[in-house]
Amino acid sequence: MKKILFLDTVHENLEKGFNDLGWECIDGTGLDFLKVAKILPDANGIVIRSRFTLDACFLQHATNLQFIARSGAGMENIDTKYCEAQNIQLFNAPEGNRQAVAEHALGMLLTLMNRLVIGNEEVKSGKWDREGNRGVELSERTVGLIGFGNNGGATGRVLSGFGCEILAYDKYKSGFGNEYVQEVTLEELKERSDVISFHIPQTEETMGMFNQDFLNGMKKAFYLLNLSRGKVVETSAVTEGLKSGKILGAGLDVLEYEKTSFENFFDSSTELPEDFKFLLKSNKVILSPHVGGWTVESYRKLSDVLLEKVKNALNTGALK
Repeated sequence: MKKILFLDTVHENLEKGFNDLGWECIDGTGLDFLKVAKILPDANGIVIRSRFTLDACFLQHATNLQFIARSGAGMENIDTKYCEAQNIQLFNAPEGNRQAVAEHALGMLLTLMNRLVIGNEEVKSGKWDREGNRGVELSERTVGLIGFGNNGGATGRVLSGFGCEILAYDKYKSGFGNEYVQEVTLEELKERSDVISFHIPQTEETMGMFNQDFLNGMKKAFYLLNLSRGKVVETSAVTEGLKSGKILGAGLDVLEYEKTSFENFFDSSTELPEDFKFLLKSNKVILSPHVGGWTVESYRKLSDVLLEKVKNALNTGALK
């Protein structure tokens, strides 16, 4: 009987599905690293979100491990090279939360363009300023997507319904242009975009992709969205852009300063960086706690997608 170790809480459908396969599911969600290490040798599979970094030091204890199921999209906390060398199958579920990410991006953008947070705070404080809160319309704006995978594609589809011109740049994909998105170079995207939205994984190549040089290369003032990974966007460049007026508003669901465990973001004895303090005070910035793909529906979808991928691997023989 296979033993599947759950290191994070996920939707019950995944455990039920594994039980239906005749597998034993072990609840490790409340165990610390040392206790987990003791039971890792018995695990044939691991289910995780982000509680631990699954590096070679951690995984060397998992001598019978056949697969890791990541409830989410990003794989930056897993040593993929080690897993490949040890023939450990990796499954993630970007299909499960792509619609959630797209709708969150839309919500952030509409909130920024219509000054909804500012207007709400002013009215509640007794200030009635209609002219000062005149919005701008999303319709007919040009949106530039950096990355056109599951999340970028879903965001493009959602925004195309508003009559936006959708541009997309993806270094590792081509031939994806269709009726609602134009495939362009990064230079053309910087030249034409009124909105920049990041939808790329965190890798050595993408960390700090949005920096001062990127900001300087933008031809127009623009709105910035980041629903990918915090370290893709350098906060110092965001603050500089906001101060200069080059960035009209920023919607950041992820932050450069995030820890491995998102829930402990503010649990630190160190002083907050000055750039982050600026974001906290700016009325041109909307922040959310890495919940772009975190909806009631996506919680279930993520588990459903992972279960189907594991079943398919079993059926094709990729997983024994």
